[in-house]
Order: sequence, then C-alpha cells, then structure tokens
Amino acid sequence: MDISIFGLGYVGTVCGVCLAKNGHNIVGVDVSDHKIQLINDGLPPIVEAGLTELIQQVVQEKKLSASKDHRSAVLDSDISIVCVGTPSRSDGSLDTQYLEQVCDQIGKALKDKDDYHLVVIRSTVLPGTVMGELLPILESASGKKVGVDFGLAMNPEFLRESTAIEDFYDPEMTVIGEFDKRSGDILESIYEGIDSPVMRNTIEIAEMIKYTCNVWHATKVAFGNEIGSISKEIGIDGREVMDIVCKDKKLNISSYYMRPGFAFGGSCLPKDVRALTHLGRQLGVKTPVISNLMHSNESHVDNGFKIVSAAGKKKIGFLGISFKAGTDDLRESPLVELVERLHGKGYEVKIYDKNVDYARLHGANKDYIENVIPHVAGLLEQDIEQVIDHAEVIVVGNSSEEFSNVVERANGSKVLVDLVGFMDKVSCEQHHGICW
Repeated sequence: MDISIFGLGYVGTVCGVCLAKNGHNIVGVDVSDHKIQLINDGLPPIVEAGLTELIQQVVQEKKLSASKDHRSAVLDSDISIVCVGTPSRSDGSLDTQYLEQVCDQIGKALKDKDDYHLVVIRSTVLPGTVMGELLPILESASGKKVGVDFGLAMNPEFLRESTAIEDFYDPEMTVIGEFDKRSGDILESIYEGIDSPVMRNTIEIAEMIKYTCNVWHATKVAFGNEIGSISKEIGIDGREVMDIVCKDKKLNISSYYMRPGFAFGGSCLPKDVRALTHLGRQLGVKTPVISNLMHSNESHVDNGFKIVSAAGKKKIGFLGISFKAGTDDLRESPLVELVERLHGKGYEVKIYDKNVDYARLHGANKDYIENVIPHVAGLLEQDIEQVIDHAEVIVVGNSSEEFSNVVERANGSKVLVDLVGFMDKVSCEQHHGICW
C-alpha cells in the first residue's frame, strides 16, 4: 500500500522503515528539514539497533522517502498514520496540540480527495481523545463523514527503545481500535506476514490498553524496587527474591489476579500487606506502592457502598459473603465489611451463602461467626429464593456457580450489583458492575 506517516520521531521512523521493508511505499512527513534530509540520504534520525542498515536498503529501493508536503502525502497515499508526540504539560495533562494540527492538515487534504482514505492514530492518547477531539477536527476540516468518506482507527505501539525493530516484527499482540469493520480490515492488512494475535476492539479500548500496559510496567518497576529496598535493609539480595518470585507462572506472572473486580480479602493478603508495610516503616524504607495497597483496597469497598446506596432502595439481598467462592472463610472479607456498613445505616439486609451457613452450624469458623460477627450471622437465610424475593437490590458477592443465572433472573423491578463479573455487558440503569 501507499502509506504516509506523520511524525518522524522514534515511533514514526521505526514503523516507516519496517513497513517499507515489508513492501509498502512509505512517505514520511515532518516539520524538521534536518530529519527529512537524513532520511532521504538513507541515514536514521535516531539511534536504534539495526536501523541504519534497514533505512539504507529501503531508501535505495525507493520504498521510503521523506517530505514536508503533507497535502501531497495524503493525496498520494491510501493510509495516513499519525505518530507525532504527545508530551506532558506541567500539570501532568496531555498536550495534544501537535496531533490536532496534523489532523487539521490531513482533513484539509481530504477535502480535495475523492478516494476513501484511512486515518490511523498511533500516538499515545487518553481514552476519548480520538473520537472526542480528533474526529471532529478531521470531519470539520474535510467536510466529509467518517465511515463513509474516510476511515478511522487507533493502533497503539509497543516498541521498546533498543529492541524496537525486533518488537515490530515479533510483537506479543497487534491492537486495533476500529471505528468500523472496513477501517479495521484495511489496517490489519498492512501487518500481513507478522505472526502475532490481532486484537480488534473499539477505539476507546485500544487507547486504554496502551496506558494500562505502560502504567502496569511502571508499577512492576516500582514494586520490584520497594521489595529490593526492604530486602537490602535486612541483609538479603532482593534480586534473588524477585527472580524466584517470577518463576511462579500460575499466580505471580500470569493473568490470574489481573481482572477488575471487588476488594481482596481472606486470611493472607490483608495481613501480609500490613506486615510488610510495617516492616518498611521500621526499617525507614519508603514504600509508597506497597503502603497504599490497603488504601486502594478500601476504596473498592467504598465504591460498592456508593453503588448500592445510589439505588435508593432499602431491601438488600447478598448472594455470597465469603471472600471467595467455594470457601466459608469470612476473615477480612470485604463483603462482610460492606454488609456491616449497610446494616449499620439501616438497610434491611438478608444473606444467602450455603458455605457460610454450613460453617455456622458445623465448621471451623463457627466461633468466629458467632463471637466476632454475630450480627451478620443473624442475617443469614438458608433459602436463596427468600433472599431474592426480599431484595430490591441483589448484590452478587462471589463467583459461586449457583449465582450465574441471577443476572437473567433480576427483572426490571430489581437492581443488580455484580461484584464478580457475571454480567456480560457494562453497567446500565438496572445492572451495575463494580468495575465495568
């Protein structure tokens, strides 16, 4: 295909060279005369392993050139990929002025173009930017309609400096946020031959994926550093600790805990987070990530209370209050805390949890239930139908299979609050997810 790339910085240059190597005809557009001259001379404007040889090859083959003429670049190409910078402002917000300028330029060129054209945003932008800010500019400047006269897509990049070419050709995934199927089909076609799973979603999801990945990487770095700092103070090598921790691919390095949901609880996680936080304080080690885990967890209990109370109804039915399905363990269950808040505020709460009810009669938690939370034990019912019939608001508290059909059963007269993910859609007027 004939592809124009706006912005010849790190991302634009690497993508342009690699797409040219794959056989596409690439024209790069930039405001810098110096960058344009370097590329047309077959020289890279950035330092990146393997780039010099590739750029020399594709320039000699006349697969890559550079220009300041944005209008001709759009008119002579099928796709425009926008890779301009989105730096931070002093207050931490995103500066999108360069993106807006480029989209205005592309739009004005499209005004005089009869053929369908795909605009791809590859710059890193916050969710809502493409549809809320850039699309109106493109339509206003061109006088044309997205989905009819031109296509629109978001295509976040995951290129690491020093391994960018390898990352381009061997990505873990290719993410495409598409305005419509036609846009997504065209964009996917330019990556033909690259062996990676292609994830096609909405533009907003693609925007959020990029930020989620980067902030998760930053979180891992900060967490590893805090573990290393604590380890050093007690005379052990934090590198060895983290090396062994990373051997566990079932829980530690996996998708197991990486799902939005309700607060964590149980006999281990809260206790151990508090203990390690306290140890850090004793040692004089700052651990802002670890120290704020319990605050983050408590905020999800707050969110649960806000969602239930916002329904404006008094009769609440809880399905499951143990912190995890298949157990009777109520120690530090965030669901118990949520029940206690609602009960204390005068809500009429009834609870069904067959494992907890059994524990009240027979189990090892019998003393805990009767002596520590007897007020909660008094709210337990043995019949799930009694709880559902009583409730104006049904709260699904854990992922027990017997609760899987409650979403369908909750008719228009009942509000459903899903804390575990049985809902297959995002929140609406009657059905509310804790994080979706």
